[in-house]
Amino acid sequence: MDRRHFIAADARAKALRTTRDYRLWQLWLVLNPLFDVALYGFLFGLLLKTSRGIENFIGFLFIGIIFMSMMTGLMNAGISLMQSSRSMIRAFQFPRASIPFSTALRSLIDNVLPACVALIAAFLFQWGTWPSWTVVFVIPLFLLIHVFGCGLMMITARLTAQVPEAKTILGLLTRGLFFLSGVMFSIDRFTEHSAVHQIMSANPCYIFLTAVRDCSIYRTAPSLSTWGELLAWSVGAFVIGFIFFWRAEDQYVRLV
Repeated sequence: MDRRHFIAADARAKALRTTRDYRLWQLWLVLNPLFDVALYGFLFGLLLKTSRGIENFIGFLFIGIIFMSMMTGLMNAGISLMQSSRSMIRAFQFPRASIPFSTALRSLIDNVLPACVALIAAFLFQWGTWPSWTVVFVIPLFLLIHVFGCGLMMITARLTAQVPEAKTILGLLTRGLFFLSGVMFSIDRFTEHSAVHQIMSANPCYIFLTAVRDCSIYRTAPSLSTWGELLAWSVGAFVIGFIFFWRAEDQYVRLV
């Protein structure tokens, strides 16, 4: 019980603090995703013409960039997580898994506002079409994204604690995953390359983004098979990540 209170209290205390070094720091939680969408929209939609054939491309882009950033953000959080918690790990005896749990909960709180910005902007760019009741499915998808991300965070946290050189590889991996998950384009452009299309279709990040887009701007509820896939990926990543992280429980004091 005390550990749960610690995780919740730590997450609430640190939430919404990433931009407090700036004036109007809360405004940057809205402005940052807007700038990202403007940049990627110009590069991919206007210059590379990836917007062709995509209904409400701006809404497609808002949801893709912001929700994908949640997943890559959680992965990246794990890269330096144990090193940044070095003082607490050495000073106190407690379950080390509390650290990624607290960080994931903090990210969940931080990401509520960007998620709302993504949905509102997406609906504004299809003015005249009211949101469907299926938009309520964004809530469980949002929660599953953070369960999935927490699992990935625990994997990257142990890897980088044991092998510091893994930070470079994992950084490249998260950037590659961002560009290979259909964030700025439809993967239907690869239908002629069946192997590439199948690999990208099986990407859990792509499945998450497609589900969020379908139930929000495209007014379609995810199928039962989609829910099954996402649940399997989320629970599987969390369980594997937890076991992988926990097996090094007694090593973190020495590693950091």
